[in-house]
Amino acid sequence: MSEQAPGDPRHPVTGATTTGGVPVDASIAPTLDVVAAPSEPALVDGRTAAVCGLAIITAIAAGFIAKGLTALIAFVTNVSFYGRWTFAAVSPANNHLGFGVLAVPVLGGLIVGVMARWGSAAIRGHGIPEAMEQVLFNQSRIPARVMFLKPLSAAIAIGTGGPFGAEGPIIATGGALGSVLGQLAPVTPHERKTLLAAGAAAGMAATFGTPVSAVLLAIELLLFEYRPRSVIPVALASAAATAVRIWFGDTGAVFPMTMVAPPTGAALTFYIVLGAFVGLLATGVTRTVYWIEDVFDHLPVHWMWWPAIGAIAVGIVGMIVPRTLGVGYDNIADTLDSRIVGTALLTLGVFKFISWAIALGSGTSGGTLAPLLTIGGAIGGSVAPAAARLLPFAHIDARVSALVGMGALFAGASRALLASVVFAFEATRQPMGLLPLLGGCTASFFFSALLMRHSIMTEKIARRGQRVLGEYSVDFLDTLLVRDCCARPPVSLAADRPLSEVREWIASRAEGSAHQGFPVVDKTGLLVGVVTRRDILEDHHAGMRRISDLIKRPPAVIFDDSSLREAADHMVREGVGRLPVVQRKAPRVAIGMISRSDLLSAHQRRLAEGEYQMGAAQRAFGGHEKPAFE
Repeated sequence: MSEQAPGDPRHPVTGATTTGGVPVDASIAPTLDVVAAPSEPALVDGRTAAVCGLAIITAIAAGFIAKGLTALIAFVTNVSFYGRWTFAAVSPANNHLGFGVLAVPVLGGLIVGVMARWGSAAIRGHGIPEAMEQVLFNQSRIPARVMFLKPLSAAIAIGTGGPFGAEGPIIATGGALGSVLGQLAPVTPHERKTLLAAGAAAGMAATFGTPVSAVLLAIELLLFEYRPRSVIPVALASAAATAVRIWFGDTGAVFPMTMVAPPTGAALTFYIVLGAFVGLLATGVTRTVYWIEDVFDHLPVHWMWWPAIGAIAVGIVGMIVPRTLGVGYDNIADTLDSRIVGTALLTLGVFKFISWAIALGSGTSGGTLAPLLTIGGAIGGSVAPAAARLLPFAHIDARVSALVGMGALFAGASRALLASVVFAFEATRQPMGLLPLLGGCTASFFFSALLMRHSIMTEKIARRGQRVLGEYSVDFLDTLLVRDCCARPPVSLAADRPLSEVREWIASRAEGSAHQGFPVVDKTGLLVGVVTRRDILEDHHAGMRRISDLIKRPPAVIFDDSSLREAADHMVREGVGRLPVVQRKAPRVAIGMISRSDLLSAHQRRLAEGEYQMGAAQRAFGGHEKPAFE
């Protein structure tokens, strides 16, 4: 064994520096071209700009598709209920077909069933759960034919009296357009997801003129994240689609209301209680829809016939309450301005729910937003008069009550809280309704989440055995730096050390010999590679071999100011279980080591904090504290 010079800071066996100091002037350290280091992350880059361009193109196309689908629905409605060939907007409620109303929805259901059977089964349903499923489990790939079949089938279903809104199919069509463009362009799956969300947001913005809520809906239901490189393209797409809508002359509120007064404290309390009540109803609405879907699943006929069977209920309900037929945006506007009140409003809400739930459960093509708004508005508007008589001092406004009911049912059923609040504001442009909406929608969201694990958007996916997260938070590993969690100083091995000597050192179980990986340094102290304990012990031809003979590749390193998430990602990319830690100014001077076990150990802090907070809460409420660690 070689002699160690006096003052030599190297280990007597490994020949490695263990002080963590820099043994050589950092200015002569080689640059990153000889080590595999992760690139510095950026919030946005040139690719983001390219995706923005594609998103704007998608949005402009979605804006024209939205206008075309609206016109097509009007055309089918005119032909089906009035026998005239025109694209003029009209409600099917004023038809004079008598018992003939029964046949129109059934014919539409038959056509949709045939299109789904021999065209694409993806056109069934209201579109958003299907888009979510593609985002989560299919790299945001939607077949191109859906882009054509979805709007056509929706126009037929709605135009023949289906109790749906046009927004769901338009959102699904816009998402399909973005996905198809993302499959044609050289983009990553993540960028394709952004284009899908941009198309969906553009569809909603073009339909209702609600660009901000469209972005929020995309974030809460499709993106599953909030990052600049995702949000910026979606926001630009939403703005572009709204510009197309304005170009067509649609500049006003889609559901105009007369001005309302600011709420009193008592009225605000009532609106919050109303939101909580609507949240309870939202769970019932969701469970009923999927219970009806289960009933159809057990029918002894092919699913192609289900839309026609469900349409029988649509026709019967349409004969009793003609206002339930079709899109019904006029019903929402009338409810919000108190032009439908009392028994008529309650009847509309109940029968709209019956017609919509059966039709949606049958698997036909349609949307959920407009029906939820109609039903929620009917609930809020119906209870307002009784509340006003009971609480005359509160100055409860039936219009605001209907607005809160509308937004709260959407929030409770979809779990898109912020999108629900902002949508109701943008659709009516009533600034005084924002505070009641915030309170009511939040209460609805709370009780819905308390009583039901999945929403009307995610229940279908969950039933297929897939897991959909209902909450998003910052990755804990992103909050911690490598320098705070790595092992320092590193126990390095000299590249020229005989392999046999290092084996003896490991066998002696000396300090530092239990590590699973060791950085290898040259005579100047610069990093040249990494060897593992297995490399050292499994080599059967030690002889005159040296540690440098075991190095198989250039070293993969991580910077000390990188996050643990970057370290974990770099380990996966490089296929290694540990990384030397270096500084950016000296990328070949190892100052520490970080391993997979260090990443797992970092979570101990998160769990300990959670246990501590839970214990504090239990003590505050008179409970018993559970120890953080047994």
